[in-house]
Amino acid sequence: MMRVSLRLKLLLYFTIVILLSLSAVGIAFYSISAKQLQKSAKSQMVQIVDNAVHHTNLYLSSYQRSMVALLTDLRVKRYIDLPADREEYENYRYMTDIRDAIVDPVWIRNPEIEALYIIGYSGNALYYYNGGSEPSFKPEDTAKQIRYFKENTDESGRLTIMNYSILGEKTPMMTLIRRIRGLRSTDMKGFVGIEVKAEELSTLWKGIDLGKDSYFFIVDGEGRIQYHNDQTKVGSIVPASLGKQISEAGTEMFRSSSEGMDRVYISRKAEYSGWNLVVSIPYSQLQKPLNTIRSSIIVVAVITFLTALFLASRFGKSITTPIRTLMKGMSQTEKGNWKFIPLPKHRDEITELMIRYNLMVNRLSEMVDTVYRAELRNKEMQAERQKAEFQSLQLQINPHFLYNTLETVVCYAVIQDSDEITEIVGALSYMLHYSVRTNLEEITVANELKHVMYFMVIINHRIGRTFEIDVRVRPELLLRKMVRLTLQPLVENVFQHAFRQGVEDHHTIIIDAGEEGDSFWVSVQDNGCGMAPERLEELRAKLSENRLADEEDRGSAGGIGVPNVHRRIQLVFGEDYGVTVESSPEWGTRMIMRMPISGVKELSSPAGQEAAASMQTLPMAGSG
Repeated sequence: MMRVSLRLKLLLYFTIVILLSLSAVGIAFYSISAKQLQKSAKSQMVQIVDNAVHHTNLYLSSYQRSMVALLTDLRVKRYIDLPADREEYENYRYMTDIRDAIVDPVWIRNPEIEALYIIGYSGNALYYYNGGSEPSFKPEDTAKQIRYFKENTDESGRLTIMNYSILGEKTPMMTLIRRIRGLRSTDMKGFVGIEVKAEELSTLWKGIDLGKDSYFFIVDGEGRIQYHNDQTKVGSIVPASLGKQISEAGTEMFRSSSEGMDRVYISRKAEYSGWNLVVSIPYSQLQKPLNTIRSSIIVVAVITFLTALFLASRFGKSITTPIRTLMKGMSQTEKGNWKFIPLPKHRDEITELMIRYNLMVNRLSEMVDTVYRAELRNKEMQAERQKAEFQSLQLQINPHFLYNTLETVVCYAVIQDSDEITEIVGALSYMLHYSVRTNLEEITVANELKHVMYFMVIINHRIGRTFEIDVRVRPELLLRKMVRLTLQPLVENVFQHAFRQGVEDHHTIIIDAGEEGDSFWVSVQDNGCGMAPERLEELRAKLSENRLADEEDRGSAGGIGVPNVHRRIQLVFGEDYGVTVESSPEWGTRMIMRMPISGVKELSSPAGQEAAASMQTLPMAGSG
């Protein structure tokens, strides 16, 4: 029998092991890399398209906000209701009023808007052109526009985006248009439109660089390219087969050779425009990293194999024992046991690795313990801070109102023996009892309205007249949850600021409530002196600070009442909610409290019927 040396036998065994290991690692690494690269490429394409869609929607939503001023303005609604045989002077008066109040500010906020127009079904039409003379249209031109918009816009009044332009086709335009109601009926009476150059949107996408032979383009609902890296393709129609695949693929990646090359596509549809934003990359470009990896794996495998054979014959045993020890320690670490590896007597690279491993285990155990303790401290500090803010707010009850009320009680007591004393003291007693309650932060709308009722009892005696608040809250909303002691400070704010020259016969306060999506709002609106723009901005800036006001803020816009109401709502429901303010010197002020819809109860329940009945007895039904 031929005798084989132990060295050759070991070399043969190592050769088999190395070949199997290299083959397994190479195949596994190649497979995993291929999947990860495909996943990474898809993720990159999805991110690019999603970002483009997101910025496009934000860009278009800014134009939609400009339309809201037109849709809600009473002058625009009155103009829409004008008959076709209106006087020319009346048409000129509306044109100038709307331009000064609405259109000119729109130009300032959005200088890229080219045209803005208001068109009624009766033929009334106002056209505004940014940066030039206003275009004039004949009645038959206006009638043609009305027919076109009726055929191509949403009848319910939702926003419609189209490529049609009343200015002609000299420059590609993007038109945002909605139907509008008049004041006299709920039927749609006309249109409000904004036109923007299509090239304005292209500034959002010019910075997208996908590499050589890759590009990004945008296709409208008719298959026409609105944006492309290659300007010569803008305005052309995509191949029919590609357009069908884009519409059917949805959000999935797909391959197509419609453009003469095997390419990969992924698209998203923009919410406002309905356009498809598409990323296209050559399939060979996606495969190129895999080819590089395959070649690299082969080269590395050959070098590794030769090197391993050389080292295996000399250092096999010297390295296997410490590696096994190290692996055992790592296995214990994976299970959560911070086990230290015993060090051998000799010092080499593997010994240094063991030392580093022991140091890492020690550091990790210390860091985990430190992070755990820090997390506990942070939670305790956060809870204490929130508790302190609630207590701080509870202690900031305005004493001046109580002092003035007590002086009124004293005057009544001295001058005459009247029931007014009982009425004032009773109302004040209820308000004090309601204010010092600390066991509940969320309360119903009905409770807050009752608190306002007692507040008005005292106010009526202080101003020497009866002032009634117009409450427009629907009965089914009376049991919705809101934050305690938020409605009365806003009503008191009206008497302190909006009616600071005294209450007149024409003064009104309106309390209303409603729902928008998953939000519930309660508003306090007055027709007082309103706020100057700079004072309004000062108040909004204070609200944006998201902190409780203190005595130092008493002289600033809104005093401390409005900021504290805003912050109190945020502390209960989160920073997505709070108070918003709308005001102008000619119109008055509207304070809107927004809260989530929670604690919904039906009025069919006994509690709901009792709340609705109690609200019918409140002395706030009139408009004062």
